[in-house]
Amino acid sequence: MTIDDNLLPFSLPAVRRKKIDRLKAKGGVTPPPTLISLHWFPPHRFAQHRALAPAPSTTLVAVTKTQDDNRIRAACQAGHRVFGENRVQEAAGKWPALKRDYPDAELHLIGPLQTNKVREAVALFDVIETLDRPKLAHALQAEMARGGRAPLLFIQVNTGEEPQKAGVAPQDAPAFIALCRDELALPVKGLMCIPPLDEAPAPHFALLAKLARAHGLPLLSMGMSGDFESAIKFGATHVRVGTAIFGERRAD
Repeated sequence: MTIDDNLLPFSLPAVRRKKIDRLKAKGGVTPPPTLISLHWFPPHRFAQHRALAPAPSTTLVAVTKTQDDNRIRAACQAGHRVFGENRVQEAAGKWPALKRDYPDAELHLIGPLQTNKVREAVALFDVIETLDRPKLAHALQAEMARGGRAPLLFIQVNTGEEPQKAGVAPQDAPAFIALCRDELALPVKGLMCIPPLDEAPAPHFALLAKLARAHGLPLLSMGMSGDFESAIKFGATHVRVGTAIFGERRAD
């Protein structure tokens, strides 16, 4: 897999550009089979993954929050098809057209979902990763029954029990999983977490993996630009990466 400058319409840090140039001079780089990756994902990091992937495969969710249409289309043209957005309103402004051109694209909602946005979210997203409270669960059930469309669901677990952060507390997760999956018959297939910024992420990934195993949930969405290698080591099936691909986000 060679690295094509046409797939890099955005500026890269000078160090990363030098690494890419060296790899190009050697004839390109092949990413490991355990990571479904963009052609232009930072190539110098791929070598670190080969010993860190106990999950059968890890899907790269390319986070396109605040990214414009051209950058997203460059990713699609490179062959990538799994993307994440934080806000329903922002996604609704750009993804209907993108999905018309790339109907096999898979769109994940990875930010908080308000109940008044449920209808729009269910219509647009293929996966909702932030199910975190009974009121939202009931709203999703009602909308799926009404519209006949059922995105795959992840339950967000607040592994650090941070009061400012969304997610069900770990001790409440078993009852909430039972409510969503057994009582409401929602298509819950996995768990998601965002570890506290000031703590090592590994214990949080281990906790999420333990909860998933205990409840027979096959999918784990954990790990972002700064810690996805650790998440893969603990069995992440999905990693949510934005900055490491697109660079720092512009201000909202």
